[in-house]
Amino acid sequence: MAAQFMKKEGLPFATMLMVETCEMSITILGKAAMNGGLKTLVYIVYYNSLGTLILLPYFVFFRTRRSRPLPITFSILGRCFILGLLGICLLQILAYTGIKYSSATLAAGIGNLMPGFTFLLAVIFRMERLDLREVTSQAKSLGTVVAITGAMVMTLYQGPKLFGSATSSSSHSPPHPYLLSQNSTWVFGGFLFTFTCLLSSGWNILQTATLKGYPEQLTVVFFFCLFGTIQCVIYGAISERSIDAWVMLPSIGIIAIIFSAVFGTVFRSNVISWCLEKKGPLYVATFKPVGVIIAAIMEILFLSSSLHLGSVVGAIVSSAGFYTVLWGQAKEKAVLALEDIDDEHGSESSTNRAPLLR
Repeated sequence: MAAQFMKKEGLPFATMLMVETCEMSITILGKAAMNGGLKTLVYIVYYNSLGTLILLPYFVFFRTRRSRPLPITFSILGRCFILGLLGICLLQILAYTGIKYSSATLAAGIGNLMPGFTFLLAVIFRMERLDLREVTSQAKSLGTVVAITGAMVMTLYQGPKLFGSATSSSSHSPPHPYLLSQNSTWVFGGFLFTFTCLLSSGWNILQTATLKGYPEQLTVVFFFCLFGTIQCVIYGAISERSIDAWVMLPSIGIIAIIFSAVFGTVFRSNVISWCLEKKGPLYVATFKPVGVIIAAIMEILFLSSSLHLGSVVGAIVSSAGFYTVLWGQAKEKAVLALEDIDDEHGSESSTNRAPLLR
């Protein structure tokens, strides 16, 4: 019983913690590489291309070993094309542009919006119940608003420095606690992160629906990585025409590309797809608040950044909203489970009474 519980609940929990750690490590390395002179588009194109090349032999081996692999239809390829456009091309370009203008801690903090956005999209697509007369729906709605409020605090307010390097000040760090009045780049990065959260939520829901209809995880992951890489290459070739930017890579850039290809494209994509198939999109989104702590620690240790009051307050408010949404969902599931049990008992008792009535 314990082994079954660990496999059902413990394994997805542990793997999602690993995914968040890898994601924040990739973000920190990418930020360091871009600070060292690596162009954003060059980094995105190279690490996705390398990751897709690593996935290719696994995909071929998987397809050849299966006795009856599912046919790859134009419908599945079309969905993978959209997944690549949303989750690889647009999302990564916007996210790393935002990181360039702000910080990984801000990216992780605004990532708390993902549970709220996922909940809203799930309601729109009728994957979640919403009845404002019920306490559970009120909790989920209130939690969504609180999470969005916390993310806006992190975006628009920096506040005094709590701790961190006294000598390092990022070129993008605003001198005034109210970011909107002094530094538009930080706010611009925050709005980019907000939009990427919306894209990521939609991507999670679309991929979940795709995997339910076509349960070959590695095939879906390979094709959306392939299409997303091709789209990034085309956009990069048009936007970044300097040959030196593609050839002269800093040493930290090469490390970031290799690390991101292995732990981002290969590991993260497959694990998230597995968790989406097993637990659903909202489960994956609920781990975003963990990234705030990881990102803040990594930025202080490896980038000599400072931790400010606005980031802490915004993260706490967003996390409170996030856990309110979780409580509402858990309570709703418990109520539905009790209703199902009552229905079963009611049907059994009516069946048992039927002969006497006759």
